[in-house]
Amino acid sequence: MISISEAISIVKENGKPLLKETTKSVEKAGGYVLFEDVYSPINMPPFRQSAMDGYALNLHDSLSYNLVGEIKAGDGHQPILRKGEAVRIFTGAPVPDAANAVMMQEKVESNGNNITVEHQIPLEHNIRPLGEQVKTGAIALKKGTKLTPAAIGYLISLGITEVSVLKKPNIAIVTTGNELIEAGQDLTYGKIYESNSKMLLSTLYSLKFYDVTLHKVEDDYDKTVEKLKVVINKNDLVIITGGISVGDYDFVGKALKELQVEELFYKVKQKPGKPLFFGKKDDTQIFALPGNPAAALSCFYVYVYIALQNMMNREDLELPRVKAKSISKFEKRGDRPQFLKAIYNEGNVEILEGQNSSMLQTFALSNALVYMKDYDNKINIHDETEVILLPVV
Repeated sequence: MISISEAISIVKENGKPLLKETTKSVEKAGGYVLFEDVYSPINMPPFRQSAMDGYALNLHDSLSYNLVGEIKAGDGHQPILRKGEAVRIFTGAPVPDAANAVMMQEKVESNGNNITVEHQIPLEHNIRPLGEQVKTGAIALKKGTKLTPAAIGYLISLGITEVSVLKKPNIAIVTTGNELIEAGQDLTYGKIYESNSKMLLSTLYSLKFYDVTLHKVEDDYDKTVEKLKVVINKNDLVIITGGISVGDYDFVGKALKELQVEELFYKVKQKPGKPLFFGKKDDTQIFALPGNPAAALSCFYVYVYIALQNMMNREDLELPRVKAKSISKFEKRGDRPQFLKAIYNEGNVEILEGQNSSMLQTFALSNALVYMKDYDNKINIHDETEVILLPVV
């Protein structure tokens, strides 16, 4: 059995970026990272553009101008303005080549076909120049840029429809257990509804990992070997829940050994989640998480999350940790470090009731985990604690 810090170090050391390329339509590329530089096919803006509603002027010495027309956003005509002439113009509309400034409408007095401006303005005032954001052929976004909603909007505004991105891992979630049935079926005596796969799937989706398949295997050795053989060969990451302990019907460990999966660690000195396995075969990483739901989710956030970030070549591998003052008491049993479900709010943290590894009700309310070290026996009100902040969904 190894320590938490040792286990985290092993996960970090044995992970590596996938560095595989795939093409995505821009509108479906949110959360991905650019595999290569993206060059702009156009100038943005593609024409001199009015920055506000007002009047486009061909400047002269007087404050009075003759009004000779109007240009709305989307208009394609090019009125010719002599000195001292103006056109009514609106935000986003193309500024005629003969105009050299735009005066906002609030500073203009209109009188039929004549207008008077409040004061003189400099050349190109309130005009967005051609290619102000990016010029044709220039780098629009660099390789390694994470595609946020703003980045998606920016690329589409340039007319780009597809991008080359860093491929995300193919992930398989395998649940084990004869006692598990699907929600919606009649709950007969001795059965429970299987929740781990959907819980982990939802967690992965919230982190923008969508290439996920779900698998179920009975508590049967041969079937476990066959199922794990298939998913290990087809995926970059395999997450197994249940069957990793030492009971008579826990076959996952034996199956992984038969499949020659390299064991990097098995069992971590922690609560919840002591029977945690991490290994690899070729380029596939395998986590076998405990079957208890709260333990499985805790292990996901502390360990599997790191592997995922590593695969995506990200710098921040772990979830953020902060110091917070406890507003509740907790007394630990035993000497294992513990991850406690909690609610963090502006420097304070509340440790919740119901810390059993099988309980999700408390986890459903949590936005953080308090990390209680092995040498800490109790937490009192106002004690400073170490808090792991869970991802915001």
